[in-house]
Amino acid sequence: MKVAFLFAGQGSQYVGMGKDLYETQPIAKEVFDRICVPFDVKKLCFEGPQEMLNDTQYTQVCIFAHSMACALLLKEHGIKPDALAGLSLGEYGALCYANSFSLEDGAMMLYERGKLMANALPKGTSAMSAVLMLDKKHVLQACKDVETIGVCEIANYNCPGQIVISGETQAVKEAGKKCLEYGARKVIPLSVSGAFHSSLLKESSKKLEDVLKQYSLQKPEIAVYHNVSGTKDCENLQDTLVAQLYHSVYFEQSIMNMLEDGIDTFIEVGPQKALSGFVKKCTKGKDVTILHVEDNKSLQACLEALKG
Repeated sequence: MKVAFLFAGQGSQYVGMGKDLYETQPIAKEVFDRICVPFDVKKLCFEGPQEMLNDTQYTQVCIFAHSMACALLLKEHGIKPDALAGLSLGEYGALCYANSFSLEDGAMMLYERGKLMANALPKGTSAMSAVLMLDKKHVLQACKDVETIGVCEIANYNCPGQIVISGETQAVKEAGKKCLEYGARKVIPLSVSGAFHSSLLKESSKKLEDVLKQYSLQKPEIAVYHNVSGTKDCENLQDTLVAQLYHSVYFEQSIMNMLEDGIDTFIEVGPQKALSGFVKKCTKGKDVTILHVEDNKSLQACLEALKG
């Protein structure tokens, strides 16, 4: 058995996440207690309000805290990964677990990253949409079709049948219509505060670079598959994380490369099971195990499945 931990991305947050772990698991309590940023992470995770938890400048640290608590709980039970990956902010969790930086530094980096992303563009000027059941070629063509209207690019290659587009509001809207004309089953507008993973965030990436320069980023001790390439190759970690802000996320390619490298067990750590759904579609027909950990109930189910 070769195991990969997958760290949850934005959009999976909910009020109450991590609460039962904090109250019953000492390692989870330690994770939440060690995180010190300019807002109360525990109160927001456990009590909300949901509107604030959904705000990008707060969401990212909260998901990071929950995901790290889950991952370290598994480690405490003897479950250790051979590989790591995460969706967007989740890559920071993967790198933290791989000892590229400390829990405290990871939280501060994501606090600053969240603020930058939340305030990168004027409200209402940008958008993202998920395109279902349309191939890359036609999605790219739809983006090209609306070039005269504004910026629209592919932000995420999540899994077969799901590609996310990102850019200026009207361009994304019109590209969505084009995708439907080309045969997409559905186009779903996403509740986000900006055109993440698009060239519109290049300016913000320069500010992120200044933030990351304040920290010591070490080579990961466990293989981490990076968003910008879908591979574990990385010449410079700082450059990779800066580029990730405005670059397409190749999550599907990460999963496919993990399969080639012998990974057969995928465990999503953090709130909900969005990444588990992506893995299921990426590994259709393959003999793999897909599990997740977000609370005591799912932790026990995961441990039983692995030890059984």
